[in-house]
Amino acid sequence: MINTHKKINQKLCGKPISIAENVAEVVLKLTDEMAADEKGLVHGGFIFGLADYAAMLAVNHPNVVLGAATVKFLKPVVVGDELRAVAKVVEAKGKKYKVLVKVKKGDDVVFEGEFIAIVPDTHVLDR
Repeated sequence: MINTHKKINQKLCGKPISIAENVAEVVLKLTDEMAADEKGLVHGGFIFGLADYAAMLAVNHPNVVLGAATVKFLKPVVVGDELRAVAKVVEAKGKKYKVLVKVKKGDDVVFEGEFIAIVPDTHVLDR
């Protein structure tokens, strides 16, 4: 059951295919509106958005927000590619979660990152 980011546009950030405790998988089909140039190179922001969404779903708390991220873009992706992000919580200390995310195109890792998610007591906009 999805407990966070319920109104996110899944055409832009990916469709969840598996959510379990501390793990999530999300798939994104790269479309023309994601292209950065005439060759069909997809803007990295869409890949980051996919990875971030997967990380938030791995924590899966209604108040979860991104606090920090360290990422690597390893290979380019183009319109028409399908990407799969796998996110795993590897450490939880109080309200802070470290989530590792790998994004693959087939067997190739195209992006990897460490996301720090924070779960405040109330929604971040209720402060």
